[in-house]
Amino acid sequence: MRRGIPCFCDNTFTVDVPEVIDLDAEPRYVEDILAGNFMNFSCSSCGKKHKPEFPITLRWPSRGLNLEVLPELDRGSFYLRKEDKKLAGERETVISYPELAERIWLVKDGLRVEAVEALKYYLFVKADEACPEGEISVWYHGKTGEGMEFHIHGMKDNEVAVMRVPLALYAKTLEDYEKNPRAEPFNSLRVKSYYSIQNTLRPDELK
Repeated sequence: MRRGIPCFCDNTFTVDVPEVIDLDAEPRYVEDILAGNFMNFSCSSCGKKHKPEFPITLRWPSRGLNLEVLPELDRGSFYLRKEDKKLAGERETVISYPELAERIWLVKDGLRVEAVEALKYYLFVKADEACPEGEISVWYHGKTGEGMEFHIHGMKDNEVAVMRVPLALYAKTLEDYEKNPRAEPFNSLRVKSYYSIQNTLRPDELK
């Protein structure tokens, strides 16, 4: 699909954006997503780099992944839209390209989003208690030895806190989820097709 991108230089240039991407057929996109180069475009007039977000469907059949990828700007409208019962259980949703990159990383590392998002929630609660005035966000940042690394933003200006969680705790969290997915915090982490810590942070008008 052709999309127009306005630039600060008053030029609007058009780009081709795929509506559906199959990562088995086009594996080059995996590294683009992880490196933050996915859907980066340069202005045809001044050369400025743009990182717009467009809605796409992303599939990775060999990994059992079928994602609806929405731009960050569509977050509010996602919560307000009616659930598509025909697609229930067939695909999941991520909102924003950074969330897409994190999900691809989880899949590559063989981890389940339900347990990882729960661990992010626990880390968020502790960070928020320690720094209630901060705008806290927690991101998975890969496996390291026998553990998992998470980066916590917002506790101090221009600093990132690094937390390492044992894989044994991940396994216990996943076991708890599989025993009772409706227990907290798991239940609050899912809204329709979207499983994310962001669901616990949305304003009341979007609940």
